[in-house]
Amino acid sequence: MNLREQREKLEEQMLSPYAVRSAASKGRRRKEPECTIRPAFQHDRDRILYCKAFRRLKHKTQVFLAPTGDHYRTRLTHTLEVSQIARTVARTLRLNEDLTEAIALGHDLGHTPFGHAGEVVLDKLLPGGFKHHQQSLRVVDVLEKDGKGLNLTHEVRQGIAGHSKGKGPFLPKRGDKTKLTLEAQVVRAADVMAYIAHDTEDAIRGGVIQRAKLPKAVVKVLGGTLSHQIDTMVRDLIAASLETGGKALAMSPPVEEAMVGLRDFLYKRVYDNMDVHEDFIKASKVVTELFEMLCDKKRYGKRYRHYLGCEPPARLAQRQRAAADYIAGMTDRYALNVYEEVFLPRPWGRM
Repeated sequence: MNLREQREKLEEQMLSPYAVRSAASKGRRRKEPECTIRPAFQHDRDRILYCKAFRRLKHKTQVFLAPTGDHYRTRLTHTLEVSQIARTVARTLRLNEDLTEAIALGHDLGHTPFGHAGEVVLDKLLPGGFKHHQQSLRVVDVLEKDGKGLNLTHEVRQGIAGHSKGKGPFLPKRGDKTKLTLEAQVVRAADVMAYIAHDTEDAIRGGVIQRAKLPKAVVKVLGGTLSHQIDTMVRDLIAASLETGGKALAMSPPVEEAMVGLRDFLYKRVYDNMDVHEDFIKASKVVTELFEMLCDKKRYGKRYRHYLGCEPPARLAQRQRAAADYIAGMTDRYALNVYEEVFLPRPWGRM
């Protein structure tokens, strides 16, 4: 029995009956020899951690575009906070922590530069639309490793594709059927917990809102600081889920209502605040013009070859897909640098 098989045997003994076992994975899209040390989901976690798309998250916007302060969140620090919360919940509920962490680390790999502003623009420009959770799956399936993809397990891919909920409910309602594993549902909840708490803190730091102006009903239930809010939400999720016998995720109505209240407050006062989004309007112009440039084969064929490293396809739909992939993979600063290089005049330096 090798080390992986020993770990798989321990999972049988230690995990909840409702957890996903590594040995019971539905497998990968392409068959490959199994690692002799790491179970499948741990192997996936490591592949995500070492991929290029994960490293680029450190220079992608979370809420505030290119903040000068050192302590504002980026897409990478958001991802790490989601992972920490999700692992805490998974460990307490005796779910598969490796699967949970792999989904958490991979859930935002397809996010565009300039936060949701970039996503909104690409969604309008790309025929068929653009959603970052779908792009995250495309990153791990197709784009990483020079088109080979990471060849992740079905359960990790499903969790990445299903993590996004927008303004929808955090958890399935009692009795609702869902194809998502409990581990994937934990990541969905952790994503919301992380962003409503840390976006509040960043907005206060940035002077967009004042702590004293937070909704009183929210503060009464969740607390007024990030640490209190995270602690309250995590403890409530664990306690309510344990009351189901661990077979479903649940939250108490007061805490879930407070989370909805804080999220609605953030949409009104932060996410849709023009003081915050004035630069995102400019960023939308950057994304739009870069997309149009890459799709214009006749005018920008050389630029296409320079940036994407190949001849522009004859079909417009193929150029649009490639342009969306390329732009979605950009960091904020790289997108601005490319835009400056292509569209802004430079002093003539020839002697």
